Amino acid sequence: MTQQNGPPKKGGPDADNAEAHPTSTNPSAHQNSAGSRQVSFWSVHQFVEPLLTAVGTWPMAGSVEWCLLDDDDPVKVAALYDAAQHWALHLELNQEARAEASKAVSGAADWPKIAREIQEINNFRASRPWATRVAS
Repeated sequence: MTQQNGPPKKGGPDADNAEAHPTSTNPSAHQNSAGSRQVSFWSVHQFVEPLLTAVGTWPMAGSVEWCLLDDDDPVKVAALYDAAQHWALHLELNQEARAEASKAVSGAADWPKIAREIQEINNFRASRPWATRVAS
């Protein structure tokens, strides 16, 4: 069986075995929903670093030069490892930014007080339906 880049083509040799090649673009579909979603760039970097050092240089994953490499070429695999560590870095930085934004929003106001005020307004309006504004 020959290796191919990308999902199987319709009517291709693997058309009858399409289930073996998931094509979902939903990244969470492949994650363990019970586990942590935290990503550690450093752990990924430590894992891929020995291969990347051994290979030395590689083309950008997905580039024409990369596509022309044999699927068993360690240079092609190194490009994927490098792309994986860059993606892990992207995810980790995104997680940190979201955590900082969450802290900023949390500290921006007295949210319990705001919730109480909203509840008081809703209670006032519920007990006085005649006081509710109506569009004219």
